[in-house]
Amino acid sequence: MKPLYVAGASFWAVAPEAILAAGGMIVLLSASFLRPRARSVPTILSCLVLLAGAVAAVLAIASDAYPSAAFDGTIALDGFATFMKVTVALGALVTILASQHFLSAEGGPAGEFLGLVLFASSGMMLMASAADLIVIFIALETFSLAFYVLAAYRRRRLDSQEGALKYFLTGSFSSAFFLYGTALVFGFAGTTRLAGVADAVRNSSAPRGLLVAGLALLIVGLGFKVAAVPFHMWTPDVYQGSPAPVSGFMAAGAKAAGFAAMLRVLMTAFDSSVSDWRPVLTGLAVLTMLLGSIVAVAQTNVKRMLAYSSIAHSGFLLIGVAAANSRGISGSLFYLLAYTFSIIGAFAVVYAIGRPGEERVTLKDYRGLGTREPFLAGAFALFLVSLAGIPPTAGFWAKFEVFSAAVSAGQTPLVVLGVLASAVAAFFYLRVIVLMFLEDSPEWEGTPAPSTAFSMGLAIIVAGAVVVIVGVLPGPLLKLAGDSLLLFR
Repeated sequence: MKPLYVAGASFWAVAPEAILAAGGMIVLLSASFLRPRARSVPTILSCLVLLAGAVAAVLAIASDAYPSAAFDGTIALDGFATFMKVTVALGALVTILASQHFLSAEGGPAGEFLGLVLFASSGMMLMASAADLIVIFIALETFSLAFYVLAAYRRRRLDSQEGALKYFLTGSFSSAFFLYGTALVFGFAGTTRLAGVADAVRNSSAPRGLLVAGLALLIVGLGFKVAAVPFHMWTPDVYQGSPAPVSGFMAAGAKAAGFAAMLRVLMTAFDSSVSDWRPVLTGLAVLTMLLGSIVAVAQTNVKRMLAYSSIAHSGFLLIGVAAANSRGISGSLFYLLAYTFSIIGAFAVVYAIGRPGEERVTLKDYRGLGTREPFLAGAFALFLVSLAGIPPTAGFWAKFEVFSAAVSAGQTPLVVLGVLASAVAAFFYLRVIVLMFLEDSPEWEGTPAPSTAFSMGLAIIVAGAVVVIVGVLPGPLLKLAGDSLLLFR
């Protein structure tokens, strides 16, 4: 085992983020000079940039700087950050593939779209490795600003503008809460570095009023980003108004970045005060699971159903965080990867079925889809089964890991509620599958079957392959997640 040390500047600690940020600027510039016939060049370049970022994250493991806290302890280079960076890069890659149909069919500016995806991914990667509250805030703002624009990419649609405005306003509130919490924690600890805060929490005898208030505000700020109840209000409208591929990227990426920061903050800076924050996260988990699952049952719009489903999954992930042990960390990492490909794949299918403009997104539009478009129906069924946590898919092992972590931490009642919420969620997932394969489709009579572009089909196949392979052979990825522990823990 290599010794832990704290370095000054380290290229490897920020190489993936630097590659994506530079690649985003190159994509923006290249799109301005290329002819319309060369539309595929920015897409290919973006995919190569994401692959290069993922490779750089993996190669960092073999560098002399691994593991370390670079830039005076503000950036962590550890297995946790590497796992999350690769997950974000691969999720963004599938998103870009799924978005090509949207960009070509609806005439959106491809260069700006691809650049925003790369900038958002860069911010999410930085958030996963940030070991300082100020750096977390910078990373949060970096990917949030990109998402605000992506949510409003359909500039002429009222629902898109409404969703983007709500996202911007609630995102501003979350940033304010997080920043004020950072100020209060600094007032107690005299530093914003997570390792320094941890030392102050363990050793300081000063009154802890500022610390408790600061911790509460940090949880509120991150709660907005992961769509935990009662900070979830923006989610359904934003997911409904955004293009479906963007909704999938938001559901996966913002959640991955938010939970990465939450795990690092709570398990590094506040690991010695678990008794202060575990009851709060337990309550949030219960509210989030139950509200997300129950309200999703009443939805007739598939995008809103998936939005409330995303809220419920935040509750399941909060179980892993509330476990406050190593298995909870590794289980949350595994869950985020499985969820990323399941939700991005699901929203890709929603766009393929809804067609340009996404006019067919209600439950009745999915009746009889299994006979009209078996590929899309089969893929959607696979993603829904994974989201429901039914074996042998990646989603089953994801829930199994976070539930097992909570049981080992003595949180059995919370797991029981999680299982009940999963049963409720299984109803609305399976309802869609029944509509697709067991009912007729009078609404589709006289209309051509939805077409699936090559890039869209490839994105769906890649996401589906990950869901199946990880579900059938979870061992290697579970071991990798188990080895991807936090630097200062």
